[in-house]
Amino acid sequence: MTATAPTTSPLTGGPVSTALVRAVAEDPTAPRTLAVTGPAGSGKSVVLRELSRVWSASGAEVARTPGAEPGRVVVVDDAHELTDEALDELRAFAGDPGARLVVAFRPWPRGRALARLGAALASSAPPLVLGSLDAAGVVARAVLITGSRPSDETVRVVLERTAGSPLLVDRLLAAAGGASGVPPELAEQLGYAIDAEDRRVVDLVTATALGAPQDSEVLVPLLGLADAAGSGIDELDELVQRAVAAGLCTPDGRVVPLVGDAVRGRVPPARRTELRRSLAEIELDRGGSVLAVARTLRGSGATGDRAAAVFRAAAVEAARSEHPDAVRFYAEAVAAGTAPLTVAARRAEAHLVAGDLDGALGHADAVLSATDAVEPEDAVRAGSVAAAVLARRGLLARSAELYRWTAAVAGERLPAAAVPVLIGTGAWEEAREIGGAGAIVPGRAPTLVDGADDLTARGILDSVQGSPTAALSGLARAAGLLESAHGAALLPDTPAALAALVAVHTGEFDVASSVLDRALRTGLGGVPARSRHRLLLGWIALLRGATGPAAERLDAVDADAAGRPLEPRDEFLAAALQVAIARRNSDLGALMRAWTRARQAIVRHPVDLFVLQPLGELVTAATRLREESWVRPHLDEAQTLLDQLGRPALWAAPLHWAQLQAAILVDDADAAREQTAALERAACGSRFAQAMATAAPHWVGVIEGRVDAEAVEAAARGLHAVGLSFDGGRLAGQAALRTDDRRAVSALLACARALQVAGAEVRTASPQGGGADGAGRAGARGPAATGPGGPAAGGPGSGPQGSGPGGTAPGRTAYDGTASGGAEPVRAAPGGTGRDGRGSSGTASGAAGADGTSWDGTSWDGAGSGGRAVPGRAAGAPGPGGDTGAGPDRAGTGAGAHDQGRAAAAGDAARVEPPPSLLSDRELEVAELVVQGRTHKEIGEALFISAKTVEHHVARIRQRLGVSGRSELLDELRRILEERG
Repeated sequence: MTATAPTTSPLTGGPVSTALVRAVAEDPTAPRTLAVTGPAGSGKSVVLRELSRVWSASGAEVARTPGAEPGRVVVVDDAHELTDEALDELRAFAGDPGARLVVAFRPWPRGRALARLGAALASSAPPLVLGSLDAAGVVARAVLITGSRPSDETVRVVLERTAGSPLLVDRLLAAAGGASGVPPELAEQLGYAIDAEDRRVVDLVTATALGAPQDSEVLVPLLGLADAAGSGIDELDELVQRAVAAGLCTPDGRVVPLVGDAVRGRVPPARRTELRRSLAEIELDRGGSVLAVARTLRGSGATGDRAAAVFRAAAVEAARSEHPDAVRFYAEAVAAGTAPLTVAARRAEAHLVAGDLDGALGHADAVLSATDAVEPEDAVRAGSVAAAVLARRGLLARSAELYRWTAAVAGERLPAAAVPVLIGTGAWEEAREIGGAGAIVPGRAPTLVDGADDLTARGILDSVQGSPTAALSGLARAAGLLESAHGAALLPDTPAALAALVAVHTGEFDVASSVLDRALRTGLGGVPARSRHRLLLGWIALLRGATGPAAERLDAVDADAAGRPLEPRDEFLAAALQVAIARRNSDLGALMRAWTRARQAIVRHPVDLFVLQPLGELVTAATRLREESWVRPHLDEAQTLLDQLGRPALWAAPLHWAQLQAAILVDDADAAREQTAALERAACGSRFAQAMATAAPHWVGVIEGRVDAEAVEAAARGLHAVGLSFDGGRLAGQAALRTDDRRAVSALLACARALQVAGAEVRTASPQGGGADGAGRAGARGPAATGPGGPAAGGPGSGPQGSGPGGTAPGRTAYDGTASGGAEPVRAAPGGTGRDGRGSSGTASGAAGADGTSWDGTSWDGAGSGGRAVPGRAAGAPGPGGDTGAGPDRAGTGAGAHDQGRAAAAGDAARVEPPPSLLSDRELEVAELVVQGRTHKEIGEALFISAKTVEHHVARIRQRLGVSGRSELLDELRRILEERG
């Protein structure tokens, strides 16, 4: 007779068990003796029930004990609970040749009688060993129980929480469908199962669930175990085996997560705290790691000397690996009864490592205010922390004073870590004395941090009076040493940041990027250094002309700050970066917003050697905005600092270059020649300085209208060769605007295009007129500057003029054509005339103001009272006050030569509604920039064409669209661009 195996079986998910039942169903009368073993919840009873059902269906009698009746099938569950006599009887029955016997038992306890029975059963067939379900088994059980297939994440969570125990899998799926948390009914079920076990097993599981390690040195005293040998290890092993057999622990002794959750929920709070306190004290006494148990004790309210000692030990252990938990452990130690002043110095250090500079400075100051009540070691530690914090906040002079004080307290010379601070403030002789002595302190073993300090000191000294290559090499090696050591957070600056600064000042942008990228990957300097490293990477991208990536770096740092102010040193660099991005993108609105931020950064950060390059960018922007008074004191301090250091070429050259750019913006040839001479004196400092010194005289020539096209192109390519692709392209482009030789114009513009594209990162201009902060939208006018000011001074055809706090400087035009004082857009004079009605001898490229400059401070295409006319290129003859006609893409424009007479005639004509395809691709590119409010010069620079060519494009666009006024033109262009998406 053949029994039928069910199609939907409780054994679903267990292929071996299913195969056994199927084999019995196919031949139920065949002799079979078998042992089924596995921990509680593995499905032993389910297998026995299914076998009993199959045998019963075949007509056989199923019993729990052997009897005299022939053909009886014996199925025994929980054989580990039987007496030795009963087990011996079963073993005797198993020896019958026709016996059908299946016995199930846990793997522990296993007495001799059970072992003999197991051996007898295994002689005829291997035992069926039940264990954990795999992922496929969980899926099968979930389909059976819930009626739907679970997600991969649900399967992962169920397996993780149940350790694959079939019983727990079923109960979790039935109670919560695999969701997180322990359903109350399931927690109660598990509680009954746990409480049914031996009390000592429950204690073991409870201790392990509350964080006790699987270590006999901890568990034996914690549980109060002892055996015949007195060590308690044998008893502990037995308890672990019992817990595994009961299904409470995995085979490696770990508590099943779901069981652990249930246990922790049932332990009373007082018992939980006491057990964790005992565990912590055991770890403390044996000198082991207390981090894990201290974390479980944290927040429990434990107090007293022993608890405080545990928290202090955990804090020291966490601080050793620069883990931020050290801050909380010190706070817990104080709450538990530790005197605050005794741990204040170490708390300051922990706060610094965690990036909390305010907390670090507060605790350090508490120590420095009570030096007579603390140990000298704590005073030195607190002084070092305060010095590092103040250096990160840009207060290098105060930081140097603290380093001197700590050296006096310790009775030692100044540490090598103080060298960058001393050099940064101009104390050359003092720094040289430290650097020459090395970083080794007698009586103290040299550490990786000591070696890094020594290399850093020598590198900084070499950057001032030595080889730039040696300086860069030393700093890069110092950064490498600190990657595998802790302590960089206590330095005034990271070697990686200093190496990047030196590399940038020598034009080695690839080296700078590589050092910073590696520092970010390895976490060099910890949390406090992350923003600095990222901002420096943005600065490198900026110098290469990649304003898009630079803006992304800046935005990421600002986003991470989440509205909190950056530290003054980081904020100074961030503000300079934002200003520089806006200036290079010719975005006046963004530049004005950035300058507001920069002014606040300037007043918070004094001058030091390591901010000279950002300061130079602010000097250039201040000149453009006529805000020189904001940076003049800083610039004077920078000159004094450089004099104190002997005018080191590496650090001085970029500042001279920035001052040269500022002189160019105002056509100050004398100042430009002065900075050119300074650059030529610094040319021997590096290849970087040499390239700037070579290019400088050609900028002077551009101002004076003298352009040697071949020499300019060579100088521009020299700038590109040292990484200054943007500066090289700008030199070539501006020189092209100052020569009348068409062949030279073509060659120089081609050079400018090539250099801009050839940079390591391609500069990306926003297609929507957004600035560095991403503001702006297609077709939106840039914001007009606001603030009290008078009406525009110019008449028709003139550049508007206005002033007032927060507004643009006199003579500058806002993007929508309104003056900074709020005047209406200026209408164009007929026939391409200037303010006084005289005809222009060329085409305009930008609106000019009272000083003869367009809004960016240059006067390439027109002259005012302070400017210089370039024959054949002025937009219009200067009228009273130096006003000139402006290009046709700005308010206050005169009609260009190619559309004279068309504007008036087209004014009354019916508007044509052309399809977008009416404009060529190049005209569409021009149209996008016109809508953004760019001048002809700016459009030319963006598209690498001359301003005159832009004039021709705009004239053709006006003709094709049949519009005359500027507002009509802008409306039509916005509509066309919006239709094109």
